Amino acid sequence: MDESQVFEAIGETGLTRMVAAFYQRVRKDDLIGPMYPDQDWDGAEERLRDFLVYRFGGSDRYIQQRGHPRLRMRHVGFKIGIAERDRWVELMTEAMNETEVPKEAALSLRAFFEQVADFMRNVPER
Repeated sequence: MDESQVFEAIGETGLTRMVAAFYQRVRKDDLIGPMYPDQDWDGAEERLRDFLVYRFGGSDRYIQQRGHPRLRMRHVGFKIGIAERDRWVELMTEAMNETEVPKEAALSLRAFFEQVADFMRNVPER
């Protein structure tokens, strides 16, 4: 399934539900939860939702508000190693399952999430 088909399959509403389910998990997570500022949970959720909506063919409000994603630059201040990468993907996978993202869309999203999460790593393996 290509990216535009993912958006057609779940739309902005589906991505919004998925991201909300993801952040419900992140808030309670002892590994990646502390990376998020307590006062900006809503902002973090909005930014991820808008990024995914844009990335998969919906509204470009993310670009209008924030410009180029520059994901590595925006996350450089956070220690992201293999454990953090894996947990992020795990929690997002659980969120996709909870919100019943259709199987083909979930496969495409998971491949995208794994690639991006790996790209975000900034702590060398030991």
